[in-house]
Amino acid sequence: EADNRAVKGLCWARHTGDPARRRLLVSSVEHHAVLDPAFWMAEHAGAEVVLLPVDAEGVLDTAALAAVLGEVVALERGEHVVALASLAADAPPLALATAQGTVKRVLPGDAPGNKDAWEVIGLKDGDTVVGAGLAADDDELVLVSSDSSLLHFGAAAVRPQGRAAGGMAGINLATGCRVVAFSVVPAGSGDDAVVVTVAGSAGALPGTQAGSAKVTPFVLYPAKGRATGGVRAQRFLKGEDILLQAWVGPAPARATGSGGQAVTLPALDQRRDGSGTPLAAPVHAIG
Repeated sequence: EADNRAVKGLCWARHTGDPARRRLLVSSVEHHAVLDPAFWMAEHAGAEVVLLPVDAEGVLDTAALAAVLGEVVALERGEHVVALASLAADAPPLALATAQGTVKRVLPGDAPGNKDAWEVIGLKDGDTVVGAGLAADDDELVLVSSDSSLLHFGAAAVRPQGRAAGGMAGINLATGCRVVAFSVVPAGSGDDAVVVTVAGSAGALPGTQAGSAKVTPFVLYPAKGRATGGVRAQRFLKGEDILLQAWVGPAPARATGSGGQAVTLPALDQRRDGSGTPLAAPVHAIG
């Protein structure tokens, strides 16, 4: 009864405050005490139920959640969600990277107690945050650039700064290049991590080209110092001149198209700087 009231009450309250808020996000492994009232709201009150996937251990797929957070978080024009992170006092520092190659770590305890939104980095003109994640000193920070360079180094090389600080140099970018992906590889998990890269043409319309992809063990990429140029992650095929996107995380990696349909990624490739395999459809998200 408590779950029933909580689900229905929350939905009605949010919808009354903003009639456009109809989407109800529910874990796909929730008990029927939660799922039943959620589907009741869909049938009788016009709610749109979204079942969020979980991994093999039943942990929520945060990438899937981030993809729909715009429905539950007020975002300014041009903003989008890049990550979810804990603000617990004992959590590791929040690490983030920008398109211009800046990295920064912020201590969770620096969060203001009287606000529900605040800046965590002072951005330069034209710069944007491309990724974030919690990073302890012994974790690895990974940046991948549009010219297919991958750089990773220990998070301890980035000392925590205050919220207003602008961070420090993370990767040395070639002229005209930008960071397309940022990840945190937890200490001790590198052997199980993979690097997924998708290459294509800079001249094509976004979302229209399938490109080619490569999935490679993370351990094949040597660590280098912060603010260096990294190593090549994928050799471009004829007609390719840019990495459209990249992702670094635990295997197995999965990809989806813009409609949520699965896009098959190639098998694991032991060539660190080899070329990719043509994809059957454009990739919208990797996780």
